[in-house]
Amino acid sequence: MAKSEAAKSGLLTDLEDTVLMIEGISVDVVSDIVTNIIRGPLIEYTQEACEQYGIPLTSGVVSGPLWYQTNKKWDELYVQLPTVDDERLLLVPKEIVRQDMDYDLAKYYRHYILEHLRKQELAANSDLVQILRSGKKKGQPKVYIKDLKEKYGTGKPAVVHQTLANPELLRAYKEEHSNPSKPLTHRTIAEISGSETPDWDKLLDNVVSLPPGNNSAHHYENAVEALLSALMYPALAHPRAQHEIHDGRKRIDITYSNMGRGSFFEWLSRHYSSAHIFFECKNYGKELDNPALDQIAGRFSPSRGQVGFIVCRELADPALFAKRCRDTAKDHRGYVMALDDSDLAALVDTAKTDTLGFFDLALLRAKFNFLVS
Repeated sequence: MAKSEAAKSGLLTDLEDTVLMIEGISVDVVSDIVTNIIRGPLIEYTQEACEQYGIPLTSGVVSGPLWYQTNKKWDELYVQLPTVDDERLLLVPKEIVRQDMDYDLAKYYRHYILEHLRKQELAANSDLVQILRSGKKKGQPKVYIKDLKEKYGTGKPAVVHQTLANPELLRAYKEEHSNPSKPLTHRTIAEISGSETPDWDKLLDNVVSLPPGNNSAHHYENAVEALLSALMYPALAHPRAQHEIHDGRKRIDITYSNMGRGSFFEWLSRHYSSAHIFFECKNYGKELDNPALDQIAGRFSPSRGQVGFIVCRELADPALFAKRCRDTAKDHRGYVMALDDSDLAALVDTAKTDTLGFFDLALLRAKFNFLVS
């Protein structure tokens, strides 16, 4: 990389640019580089996930290269990681996984560089310009791709040469690809990994089949998290169970990071404090009372977020509780919505009929609209 013309010229500004201009660097190599750079956070994520889901960890595992931004150095540590056949494993949040990079050498070369050169040849009326002799476009001038390739060359050396001469081409390409591609759907992940898509009926039944009461409270919380993590993907990510705040003096049953991703939650993040979304699980066989509402409101803050849900079994008077939630919102104590068994069933029905990969959370949007109406 350091010896390449693209690097020496200052043409490279992002790691992804190497896929377009550096020989020997492909999507796989960039993936390996990124993994090394973020290995430290990935180890922390892996340890948290293993603790939450009961995956055994092996002590004394060599971490692999770790990058320290403070002193600009690499180092290795002995850490705890899951292992299979004595090989360490890193877990990766599925919402950041892609099948391929947005950057594509062939597309940049064909649709930006060659297209620019074609227009250039046409404007100069060069020897490459030919007049069509037949067909619907008879009489029109044309420059053939094969002739452009023969004159200007192919591969990364040609790409670097033309980009140096026309840097606006790379700027245009990067601007068009500035927004990250969508996360993989449940269906795509299943196809790639040879696994099953979420069994919506089973996930729901694991929640609603539990008997109400404190004896099933822990199982209820776990079942709710499993269902919500599938339903809310990819908008809500990185669930943390029994998340401690205020130095452990308060706990939140389930805390999600709000990743937005083109859903109701993305809109929410643009207009309300909702960096995190909180869920309190109440396996009650009775009407929710004001203390339950006050409890979750007491977990809110402008920095953590001020949007949350109470997941419960059944509401004796859903309209009355919704009004209580609206009162809380009007008092500027945060935005709380209730999801009972019937609401979860409605969300599952929507997920089962989804054909686009990510379904619209219209039910949640309606509940929030009531709070601010």
